[in-house]
Amino acid sequence: MSASAPTTFSAALSSVMRLSPGEPLVTFYDHSTFERVELSVITYANWVSKAAGLLADEHDLERGARIRLDLPTHWLGTVFLGAAWTVGLDVVLDDSVADSELDAVVCGPDSLERWAEIADDVPVLACSLLPLGVRFREPLPAGVHDVGVEVWGQPDAFTAWDAPTGADAAVTTAAGTLTQAQTWETAASGSLLTDRGRLLTTLNPTSPSGVNVFTEPLVRAGSVVLVARPDADRLDAVAAQERTTSVLVNPS
Repeated sequence: MSASAPTTFSAALSSVMRLSPGEPLVTFYDHSTFERVELSVITYANWVSKAAGLLADEHDLERGARIRLDLPTHWLGTVFLGAAWTVGLDVVLDDSVADSELDAVVCGPDSLERWAEIADDVPVLACSLLPLGVRFREPLPAGVHDVGVEVWGQPDAFTAWDAPTGADAAVTTAAGTLTQAQTWETAASGSLLTDRGRLLTTLNPTSPSGVNVFTEPLVRAGSVVLVARPDADRLDAVAAQERTTSVLVNPS
């Protein structure tokens, strides 16, 4: 492993917190709604702490549990990646994994009905994906938890009672499972951006092919600009406005 690569998410985030806590880490655009959200490193860390508390303290998820993240391109995807890894959960991004093998699910409105079917068996946490992470406007199916209601009551700091190590599973895709150490080794050896660079991308960080659009900027003390439902005619303007140093656009 590269000497500069951290072995856990918490170590990676702590390194950036020491270096540039007030700098942007995740900037999000939705070209359909004209929404723009920017999370500095310290604001992102605050959201991760709240989400980690929600997973561990409210829903009793423990190190080694498996969580399915079924979210579109969104800043909350990066938050729940960080929260899961803070607790020591294996983030499942493989559709072939059976529902019975999951310990929790985080979903958005588009897949709400699909996951509500197992809400009696495992915690199903739904994100409205409305601005500012607010609650759903309509009542949710029985047993489904509204992240926009529950997350705000969580503390601004979280410490895992059973802290994960580099050997803990971090991401499972159809290609297999990477540990936390392997995830950050891969990120540190990636080539999407240079150190302190700023990446603009339309890829989903909670997709099998998109995790690195978040992990690489974090491990390189850089930042990512996520664009959901992109308007191709506006991407150049966003890249210029955000002073990005590299671009990765989904060809589809």
